[in-house]
Amino acid sequence: MESKRQQKVARQLQKDLSEIFQREVPHLFNGAFITVTSVRISPDLSVARVYLSFLATKNKDMLLESIREKGKMIRQHLGERVRHQLRIVPELGFYIDDTVEYADKMDKLFHGLDIPPAPAEDDDDE
Repeated sequence: MESKRQQKVARQLQKDLSEIFQREVPHLFNGAFITVTSVRISPDLSVARVYLSFLATKNKDMLLESIREKGKMIRQHLGERVRHQLRIVPELGFYIDDTVEYADKMDKLFHGLDIPPAPAEDDDDE
């Protein structure tokens, strides 16, 4: 379970990274719309796992690899934003957030199930 400090820092990082991807460096990723869906941060605030969702892109893995290659530059932009709030700018790890695809898959599985109706219970007291 995350502490309140971890949660606050994670929310701030999510907000700042979203603005970086959408306003400062969108030209680096060929117009792909990148959404920061969540951020998980270590207890010592030194490592952040950033979960991303992509729109307007054909190859998500190539885009993720491009983001990872430009990770130092993204971290530098982040450092400029949080330098007065954090002592250490966390190391960033980028991951694809596949919860939407997983939810769609589970939804399709549930709709494909053939569940027979429950047998009617008799209310006779014998």
